[in-house]
Amino acid sequence: MNKALVAVAGAAVVTVGIAYVLHRPQPEAEVALEAPASSRIVPKKVEPPTPVPTTPPVEPMRKAPAKAAPSPATATPPAPAPAPTLASLRIDTDVPGASIFIDRQFVGNTPLSLDKLEPGSKRIQVTATGYDSVTKTVDLAAGPNDVTIRIKEVSLNARVSVVHKHGIGSCEGALSATLDGLRYDTANTGDAFTLPYAQVETFVVDYMQKNLRVKQRGGKTWNFTDKNESADALFVFHRDVESARKKLAEGYSRAQ
Repeated sequence: MNKALVAVAGAAVVTVGIAYVLHRPQPEAEVALEAPASSRIVPKKVEPPTPVPTTPPVEPMRKAPAKAAPSPATATPPAPAPAPTLASLRIDTDVPGASIFIDRQFVGNTPLSLDKLEPGSKRIQVTATGYDSVTKTVDLAAGPNDVTIRIKEVSLNARVSVVHKHGIGSCEGALSATLDGLRYDTANTGDAFTLPYAQVETFVVDYMQKNLRVKQRGGKTWNFTDKNESADALFVFHRDVESARKKLAEGYSRAQ
């Protein structure tokens, strides 16, 4: 009986529930209120920030590695210049305008330059008004040559073979002269002498007698002759000595 009551009560509850659902009042429809457009808040579109270009960091300048110097190309050395075969000659004198003769041929006045000369020994003679001529032998080499000849300069280096005549007999030797004086060299040492010109009292030549006389001031006298047939060598020796002594007296400079 109890089970029947429970079933009846359950059925009643179900029936009441169904009836309530079918007859309950419908809710009013919700009216959506739309805000006016003026008051409508429109969300602002946010633009993404413009990207700022980034400057790459500046790298310090790097020094370029030094380039190795290129090795010089092996070049063929230039052929040596051919050696000159002719000679050139420049002549100067201490007297401008002096006349120059080479091998007895007039070639011009100083200062003088000559070219295309054949190398070898040349005899140069210099003459100038008021001065004795000067002769000099030079050996020209191929290429340039320079010669200075001093007319106002005196030099002396003379020598002659002689026979000294004694009162009895004679001796042979050599008589020489420089700007400093006379000198006689002989194996007979008693007859040898050296005399400065200041000590020479007599110095004369007798061409016909073939005799050259030298007398020391306040002293001894020597008479020299020549073994040759003429007295030419004695005459030339005497002339050269007297010419040099005269030039020294006139103020010529000594050759160095």
